[in-house]
Amino acid sequence: MKDVISYIDQHRQRFVDELIEWVKIPAISSDPERAPDMARNAEHLAESLRGLGADRVEVWPTAGHPAVFAEWLHAPGAPTLLVYGHHDVQPVDPLDEWVTPPFEPAIRDGRLWGRGVVDDKGQVYIHVKAIEAFIKTRKRLPINLKLIVEGEEEIGSEHLDALMREKSADLRADFVCVSDTAMFGRNIPSLCVGLRGLAYLEVRVDGPKNDLHSGSFGGGLLNPVNALAAMIAKLHDENGRVTVPGFYDRVHELTASERAEIKSLPFDEPEWLASTGSPAIHGEKGYSTLERVWARPTLDCNGIVGGFHGVGAKTIIPARAMAKISCRLVPHQEPEEIARLVGEHLKKIAPPGVRVTVEYLHGGRPYLAPTDHPVFEVAKRAFTKAFGQPTVFIREGGSIPFVRTIADATGKPCLLMGFGQPDENAHAPNEWLDLENYQLGIKSAAYLYEELLSVR
Repeated sequence: MKDVISYIDQHRQRFVDELIEWVKIPAISSDPERAPDMARNAEHLAESLRGLGADRVEVWPTAGHPAVFAEWLHAPGAPTLLVYGHHDVQPVDPLDEWVTPPFEPAIRDGRLWGRGVVDDKGQVYIHVKAIEAFIKTRKRLPINLKLIVEGEEEIGSEHLDALMREKSADLRADFVCVSDTAMFGRNIPSLCVGLRGLAYLEVRVDGPKNDLHSGSFGGGLLNPVNALAAMIAKLHDENGRVTVPGFYDRVHELTASERAEIKSLPFDEPEWLASTGSPAIHGEKGYSTLERVWARPTLDCNGIVGGFHGVGAKTIIPARAMAKISCRLVPHQEPEEIARLVGEHLKKIAPPGVRVTVEYLHGGRPYLAPTDHPVFEVAKRAFTKAFGQPTVFIREGGSIPFVRTIADATGKPCLLMGFGQPDENAHAPNEWLDLENYQLGIKSAAYLYEELLSVR
């Protein structure tokens, strides 16, 4: 591997410069006016792949934004790896909080700043440049490799299921690698082996046909805001557990070894708490903070509105109130079932005098990797060789629905091999990528391709 690693070191600055050029394209998938930029963004990636000896490079149209596919099948008898990434990025609002413009990438303090530098263009380019290092030094990859980079991850991967069904033969592989996650901390190579799922609901509480004078009607009718607040307050008990009947029935409990592994991680709880600005830790009794945010289900009110909230005073009984509720799920909870249970419970605990409707908006299934599969030890070795530090297994409290989609569609183990940092502002102003991580990430990917030869 000396020739490959040496090539990566020699071209370090060019690899950064080429990433900068891609980041300049404002590929905001949620903005309809950016559709031409999304197409240009996909073509830019496709063009950068065409000179790397691929058997084919294609831009796949969807009913939304395009995906990019490439494959290198020059290693008969060797395993095939499918690498997934996305080329779309988050909106940049609020723009005035950016130190430098989001689509004019800047280098400061060993970091590259700009929208998409880590989520996920930088992580896609980690694989692109690892591929380049092999092609330019050895003319071929040690394994067979397929790359799919979709354009709708930031808006829920709406058309990914259909695309994967349509292209199932093209996407057939032995293993899947997703680089769209963060490491546990700086210089701690980490493989994410668990993701929580999501069920998102909207609950509406209706009372009178229109807002009423609180003097003339107050005390005679139930206020929908009061009713909704009382309902939400009943969704947890004094120990922080969700009170919805059946909510925990399918929950995959942590094993003693899993709890020990989480406990062994260098987690600084006071520092974590200080970073949030909250005055105290809170959560389900009987579990550590990491266990709660990685491996326990939750129910949260994300927002509540109703009645008058303008300047000054207005004495009314509001006609309606509304709340957004999200549930983070763990194996083996199903989003549709949890949404149904929560909806039924909300209607049951609603007091007389209001009408309640609950709408399931969207969701995603949780993922737990089969860590006893030998490919995970292989990935650990690759990560450790690049970083010179032991690799740890971690989980992520957030939801990445496409991981479960890909794992289910392929039936193969999915490596979540991310190179971001926990505080990289991926969805906020001033997103950044640690340039040392970028370099070591390229080396990690290269080592992974070589190490996969040992898994048959």
